[in-house]
Amino acid sequence: MKAHLTELLAQAAKAVAPDLQDFSILIERPKTAQHGDFATNLAMSLAKPLRQNPRAIAEALLKALPGSPYLEKAEIAGAGFINFFMSPAAKTAVVGQIHAQGAAFGRNTTGEGRKVMVEFVSANPTGPLHVGHGRGAAVGDCLCRLLDATGWDVTREFYYNDAGQQIDNLTLSVQLRCKGIGPDNPAWPEDGYRGDYIIDVANAYMARLTIDAEDQHIVGKGDPNDMEAIRHFAVAYLRREQDLDLKAFQVSFDVFSLESALYTEGKVEETVRNLIASGHTYEQDDALWLRTTSFGDDKDRVMRKREGGYTYFVPDVAYHKDKWQRGFERVINEQGADHHSTITRVRAGLQALDVGIPQGWPDYVLHQMVTVMRGGEEVKISKRAGSYVTLRDLIDEVGCDATRYFLAARRADSQLVFDIDLARAQTNDNPVYYIQYAHARICSVLEQWGGNEASLIDVDLSVLKEPHETALLQRLAEYPDVVDNAARELSPHIAAYYLKDLAGDLHSYYNAHQFLVNDEAVKLARLSLVLATRQVLQSGLDLLGVTAPEKM
Repeated sequence: MKAHLTELLAQAAKAVAPDLQDFSILIERPKTAQHGDFATNLAMSLAKPLRQNPRAIAEALLKALPGSPYLEKAEIAGAGFINFFMSPAAKTAVVGQIHAQGAAFGRNTTGEGRKVMVEFVSANPTGPLHVGHGRGAAVGDCLCRLLDATGWDVTREFYYNDAGQQIDNLTLSVQLRCKGIGPDNPAWPEDGYRGDYIIDVANAYMARLTIDAEDQHIVGKGDPNDMEAIRHFAVAYLRREQDLDLKAFQVSFDVFSLESALYTEGKVEETVRNLIASGHTYEQDDALWLRTTSFGDDKDRVMRKREGGYTYFVPDVAYHKDKWQRGFERVINEQGADHHSTITRVRAGLQALDVGIPQGWPDYVLHQMVTVMRGGEEVKISKRAGSYVTLRDLIDEVGCDATRYFLAARRADSQLVFDIDLARAQTNDNPVYYIQYAHARICSVLEQWGGNEASLIDVDLSVLKEPHETALLQRLAEYPDVVDNAARELSPHIAAYYLKDLAGDLHSYYNAHQFLVNDEAVKLARLSLVLATRQVLQSGLDLLGVTAPEKM
């Protein structure tokens, strides 16, 4: 209906101001039902360019507004707002659209099949995935689902930082454990990894297990002095552990990229040569610098350190250059907020390459930290990881559905408190339970009815006149906009909020009215309405990677 009203207003505006080209039409739902179903401030936005009184423009727009069977009346309010009151047929039309389109309802082709890569999680293979990685996994996976729902050709990518000092620290930590040396020993490095999982890695290495995607195979005893073998084994072991965590979290990837490959394939050196050739580098204090201040950075950045070796942003530039060369006109990086400082320098490096990469590429979605609470107290450590709460801890505690919902249901850039007790509660205070229960309630009603659901598609909906029915119809009609807005703003929480509101409308309707009434026309109309509601709940939950149970 918003699209329909937009078209009507566009025609009216063309008649009122034929020479005016640059204007936008904003249509919103009024805060109160007395002000109609939709409202626009178009007359007020046209007042300045037309140099006329807004109410006079509003009157002209109404006179020029084409007729519509979906529009019952339109009236002017306040300084020049136009309120629209839709016909009963317009309000119930959404039910037929949902029945006709099924799971396709709410999806669109905005992306036009263009390629987009979403890189997310990208955890260092140095330990189990922690709850912060879990938030990145939930948000990133939901972004992929939303972009797919809006017509983009989505590639999901995981980037392993399997090179550098952290991997050196991991290797040394495993070696010491192989030799029976623990964190309490003075020989333990300050930056060593202390979690019990290091013992698991060391024991597996000493048993010389081979690691693959499906199983582990003993092939002989490991050498505790072979640092290269330990490094290779530890990374493979922990990558496999992370893969199992992601599988339990219902998250999959199309591509896995390795930082080490950027070096072995010469892409880092090639990028450095390109940057030098671009004229944006200089030597100072025996170090190689990139003049990032030419591209908006607050100071220039060291590329090659005095003692040798590249700073960490150099392989990041090489990696993103590779993304561009693979044909991704749009790239979205979902990362922790601690990566904020790298955004400017990576973008500066890409601009300095002068290979046609647009300014502001790639996009970033940064998530804030997660605080885990149980019994009113913060949970800071895991029995296995030692220093942090793992993603697997949450999944084991509250299940995959609740973990995914809670980690995606707040703005990514806001801090999140994950209340384990709330996530486990089977009450209306638990939003994921509340939403899933709405779906299960509809399934129960339809099961009690026992009829053929296909027969509900073409029933007469004109009897749906109760306020609860109108509210539910309006909420269903908002779903396509919710999907589009959540994808455009890269904000999965918009979908999560909507589902909670939709579930609230359904529960209120259920509590206020009987569905299986004696009046056959009313019964079938109500069942048709809740059948459509069930479809939207299913579709919305799928955008969040959450199941829609039939029984609870």
